[in-house]
Amino acid sequence: MDTRAVRTYNCGEIDIKDIPVLSVSDLSETAFRGTREDARISSFWGSNDGSGNTVLTMVLARDKDGYLEVMSTSVKGSYPSLSGNIPQAHLFEREIYEQCGVRPEGHPCLKPVRRPASAGDFLSISGEEIHEVAVGPVHAGIIEPGHFRFQCHGEQVFHLDIALGYQHRGLEKMLPGGPDKRTIHYIETAAGDTTIGHTLAYCQAMESLSDREVPLRASVLRAIMLELERLANHTGDLGAMAGDIGYLPTSSYCGRLRGEFLNMTALICGNRFGRNMVRPGGVTRDMDTTMIKELRERLSRTFSDVKNAVSLLWSSSLVVDRFDETGIISERTASGLGLVGVAARACGIERDVRFDMPVGAFRFSHIPISTHSTGDVFARAFVRWLEIQRSVEFIFDQLDNLPNDGIFSPLPEIRPGKMVVSLVEGWRGEICHSVLTGANGKIAGYKIVDPSFHNWPGLAMALRGEEISNFPLCNKSFDLSYCGHDL
Repeated sequence: MDTRAVRTYNCGEIDIKDIPVLSVSDLSETAFRGTREDARISSFWGSNDGSGNTVLTMVLARDKDGYLEVMSTSVKGSYPSLSGNIPQAHLFEREIYEQCGVRPEGHPCLKPVRRPASAGDFLSISGEEIHEVAVGPVHAGIIEPGHFRFQCHGEQVFHLDIALGYQHRGLEKMLPGGPDKRTIHYIETAAGDTTIGHTLAYCQAMESLSDREVPLRASVLRAIMLELERLANHTGDLGAMAGDIGYLPTSSYCGRLRGEFLNMTALICGNRFGRNMVRPGGVTRDMDTTMIKELRERLSRTFSDVKNAVSLLWSSSLVVDRFDETGIISERTASGLGLVGVAARACGIERDVRFDMPVGAFRFSHIPISTHSTGDVFARAFVRWLEIQRSVEFIFDQLDNLPNDGIFSPLPEIRPGKMVVSLVEGWRGEICHSVLTGANGKIAGYKIVDPSFHNWPGLAMALRGEEISNFPLCNKSFDLSYCGHDL
């Protein structure tokens, strides 16, 4: 551990006054040394301290050692950019510049993160037969808005610029002063397909700030809901990847089977996306014997169908040929960019919050980390299939051993002057919520990092050297969130 950063753990609270305020050079050196070892930037944001200065706070994750490091610095107007030495800092620094007006001097590519980009914000390459292809922000399919600009030579992509922000709602600015009646609904809709993941991160933070543990039965029910969310989206993604190459059998089957997993979520809580289930202090719905039996039957039947549908993928040489060596990300590039979730594990990186920094039910029942080494579309599909199998095993095991205590424990008031970092391994990867409380015991600052924020640069790198016709398949193999990034 670096003595210039304060150590904490997933959902472990710390006093804000204990967070060291370093010089910019010390923070930069500590972050650089950490990322050269095994640490990565989990979160990095700016906030006004009320005197005209901006406090930059960084959370470094030490996955292999299972702890976090928090440190800060105070700047005014500008500071030397970290991105030249720490590539994974570049998107955070652009966000800080956009939100706080603090300029990272020497940043290699300083442009908007969420404000619509202008023509001058895109890299332009000139030369014989070089041409530019612009796609979006309005797309032909029913997807969220985002603009993609390719620099191509013939069919080959030299560079891809990705411009997002069309769904920016100012979510983080609506949270200070809470928690109140609206807060939970803001969190549940941070990214609609990750309702359980984001809500769980928020609830864990509130429970830590209240110094209250939820009943074990509630923790297990939360974990089951989280894995059902993973099953629905992983199954849907495998079908969508099959659809992008015109392999309709798996595409059609998985489209239906995704709905079966969503219906299992609705069986438990009444909503297919898991809304109104997870709340600070526990959960709102319990499972009786009849429901457990029905869930086991549905899960067994649906998993059998998923096995059949996915086996069609692996048995087709045409599918494997299209997936294999398409959209490759090396382990070195993935580590440098700080990728998380399936995108990182498909490059051979063992990184999973459920295993590295477990909380709740995952402390007692570990899920092995699923990895593959080739970093291509095949690897991202195969890791999803491995995780589907392990999530099903986990749910069956939990249903056989549901604790008998309660499902809800009311929380006392959250405590003032505290900070907590709450991590959840959502189906896309690590979800990070950092919460600070003021002297009045209300939320004073709230920072959300969706896994898509880490992984969009990975998609751009995966397209380098690829044929532009491979973009839909590569894009689907990452399946990143626009609204989760835009917030």
